[in-house]
Amino acid sequence: MISHYLVRTGAWGDISQHRPVDGGSYRRGDRVICETSRGLEIGEIVADVDADAAAGRILRRMTDQDELLQKRLERYKRKAVQECRERLVAAGIDAVLLEVEQLFDGRTLFFHFLGETNDDVEAITNELADAYEQHVRSRHFAKLLSEGCGPGCGTKEAGGCSGGCAVCVVASACSSAAKKS
Repeated sequence: MISHYLVRTGAWGDISQHRPVDGGSYRRGDRVICETSRGLEIGEIVADVDADAAAGRILRRMTDQDELLQKRLERYKRKAVQECRERLVAAGIDAVLLEVEQLFDGRTLFFHFLGETNDDVEAITNELADAYEQHVRSRHFAKLLSEGCGPGCGTKEAGGCSGGCAVCVVASACSSAAKKS
């Protein structure tokens, strides 16, 4: 049996099985960066389990840089919550915003509402997602292009990821677009 971990992620504390990509050992309470079906998220190790299948992958323990980025994303999230509530009131919409989740990838916002939503609510959340995605990306874009996902990112010679990670795909697409203009 392969060692897996139960990892708690998301605003509602979803728990799912994850496999460490580095074969590392983790303890209960360790904060980790993991890939889930929703994207790149911060998780907390709940327990280790012996299993054959996993829903996601544990990429690494959180670093000091990850903690700083998470704090910045938390500030953006709070702004998105406030702005969404203000726009709902201004539009006369009675929808109740419970939570906004900013995933660690800096590109994904999840808006959680109590009850039904309509097209007006969807339009507001889409506008906010676009605005905050652009803001988060612009802050980290130069660093992502220069460093990628780590030393040698995207190169076979340096043992990098050979362009398969989200950062490499974004950096490659943006580099190509910049060369064309």
